[in-house]
Amino acid sequence: MEIKKEELLNTLTNLKATGYNMLLHITAIDNIDHLTILYVLYNTSTASKEIVSIDLHDSFSIDSASQLYKSAAWYERELAEMFGVSINNSKRKRLLLEEWNGVDFPLRKSFKWGAPYNKVMQ
Repeated sequence: MEIKKEELLNTLTNLKATGYNMLLHITAIDNIDHLTILYVLYNTSTASKEIVSIDLHDSFSIDSASQLYKSAAWYERELAEMFGVSINNSKRKRLLLEEWNGVDFPLRKSFKWGAPYNKVMQ
């Protein structure tokens, strides 16, 4: 299901009300010109999955879903750190996985491995 980022919380709320009570994963796909954010939800009573997709073009920011699904906080921190997505209303700002200079984001296709990052890792 493809939605606009403004519809995220309403869509997740409606899906949760219809039985999609488990958030399995949140991830992103770097399409070079935009990011696609994917929310994978699971309905435990029907054993069905729903994937919610959001394309981010100009502003790489989304609203936090952690008030609906507690596990979203961890995935959102990964999105912020690895893809550079700003999470609105997020309570967790500390780095989760890496400590680097924050110039680029490791899971983006534009990330350059090598020189300046080696200095940070030492």
